[in-house]
Order: sequence, then structure tokens, then C-alpha cells
Amino acid sequence: MKTRSFIQLALATACALSFSAASAQALTPIKFQLDWRFEGPSALFLAPAAKGYFKDAKLDVTIDAGNGSGGAVTRVASGTYDMGFADIAALMEFHANNPDAPNKPVAVMMVYNNTPASVMALKKSGIKSTADLNGKKLGAPVFDAGRRSFPIFAKANNVSGVQWTSMDPPLRETMLARGDVDAITGFTFTSLLNLEARGVKADEVTIIPYATNGVKLYGNAIIASPKLIKENPAAVKAFLLAFTKGAKEAMANPKAAIEYVKARDGIINTELETRRFQLAIDTAINSPSAREEGFGKVVPGRLSLMASQVSDAFATKSRVNPDAVWSASFLPTSTELNVLPAIKK
Repeated sequence: MKTRSFIQLALATACALSFSAASAQALTPIKFQLDWRFEGPSALFLAPAAKGYFKDAKLDVTIDAGNGSGGAVTRVASGTYDMGFADIAALMEFHANNPDAPNKPVAVMMVYNNTPASVMALKKSGIKSTADLNGKKLGAPVFDAGRRSFPIFAKANNVSGVQWTSMDPPLRETMLARGDVDAITGFTFTSLLNLEARGVKADEVTIIPYATNGVKLYGNAIIASPKLIKENPAAVKAFLLAFTKGAKEAMANPKAAIEYVKARDGIINTELETRRFQLAIDTAINSPSAREEGFGKVVPGRLSLMASQVSDAFATKSRVNPDAVWSASFLPTSTELNVLPAIKK
């Protein structure tokens, strides 16, 4: 009897292991590259991962921190990552500067309907509006999205004579606080809170958002490699649906969602990152144009205008083809995309 029991136990264990292995094999692995560090906005992706929504969609998703949209685009283009999160302007630039590249990523869902870029200055500098930027010294890293697209902003607002100072990202807000530059460009939800961390109060800062000053650029989108799109389009569609579900819940309760960010980077300031996430929602995701156009979507005419503006501002080798950088084929239904939080009255 002992021998029979042992054999039965061994068979049961083997079956369980076989089932577990088969289940693991059934999950499609997807490596996902964020645009930046594990900060507030990354909760949009970390929440559905932690809640198991990607696994429920038969996906084994790994999410890595990034160091800029340009890096996210090139890593997806190289095949190192299957999908990523990047400023669509950086994606357009890659397409136009690498017309013969065999693997040009494609944007498959718009997340930041408006670019979060803005010009920020200390009120004591006397800068109150776009007109006050003429001839001023501005600072930003050379790859900053706001700096790269500043020619579009300058043209829309008749700004001229700007002198640029370059620095590494950690020094941008420090140099503004010290008065080394008159103003900086950056994502509002990044630079404003970084200034506060350096002792500058929010009410001491002048914020000039690109989105409300004549620059209707789209911001960050989810991008996918052409290899994944061709070989497993169902996985792209499943990813977007799972992401949408998790993003809706994260935006409905930012404070709870930040706990998933803290699980990946234990040294973050929970309160600060909750505010950062809420700022991102309010300024870039749940904007009036996002509510008008629909979360995840783009308007062809607006995308075409942006493609032309990026071609000129970035002096690309070839003109950006908007049809090549965007595909709406994998988006969830309009009902499933109804995820934006209600506007508080």
C-alpha cells in the first residue's frame, strides 16, 4: 500500500508540475519599457501588473524603469523591448530620421492627450507670460521634450532671442532655484514638484503650459514593436485592454495606486508621488481635449499637424508620415475606453 501511495503521490505531483509548466508557457512574455523612473504616473502600468490583469489576459509582462522617451523608442526598435511608453514626438523623430530602419515602433494607444511640457519660471523673475520670455536664458537637458519642441512653442507665441543652457536632469530645477537660468522647460508634474523639493513653493512659480498656449501636441503613447504587431496582434490588443482596466482604477484612486509604485521603489515619497500622479491626470490625461476626443484615441487632422510641426522643429531627414507612426487597430471599444475620472465640481 505504501508503494502504491507513493506512486500515486508522484503521479499527482508530476501532473501538477506539468499543468503549472503548461500554464506558464501559455502566457505570452512582453518586456515593457517605461519612459522614466518609477514615479507617480508609472502607477498606470504597475497597477494592472500588480492586480494580475495582464496575467488574466494571458500575458507575462515585465515593466522596467526608463531614462527618457528617446531611449524607450530605440529599445523597442532594437527588439530589446516589445512595447513601451514614449512621447510620440520622439517616435516621429525616430521614424523620420531612420526611414530605412527595418523595425520602426508604432504608437497604438494615446495616454497623454496633451503634452505635459511647460515653461516654468520663478515669479520673482518678472516672467508672467510668453511675451516675457523674449531674450531670456532657458535651461533644460538637451533631450528634454519641452526643449526639443520649443521651436513650435516659440513660433506659436512669437518668442525669440532665447539662449539655452544645458544640464543633466537632476540639476535643472536646482539651477532655476539658484537663479542660474531665467526659466526651464519640463513636464509640469515633474519640474513643479522637484522645485518644491528644493524649497520653492508652488505659488512662487509661473507655469506656462504648452497645451494652453497654442501648442496642441500629443504627449506620451503606448508603442509596440512591428515584430509583435505582426506575429501576435492579439497580444497587443490584450495588453491595451488589461492596461485600460487597471488605468481606470488607478486614476479613480491615485493614493492607493501609488502603493504599487512604492512596491517597485521603496524609497519614493508616497505623498509626493500621489500628487505627481494627480497632476499628470489633471494636466495631460483627463484634459478637455482628451474628453472630447476620447481616451486612447487621436484625431487624424491634429496628428498630421503635429507630424508637420515635428518635421520642421526637429529638422528631420525626411518628413514625418503620421500614418506610419500610429495605428488604432488594437484599441478597445469606446465603451471599454470610457475610463477618465469625472470632473470634480
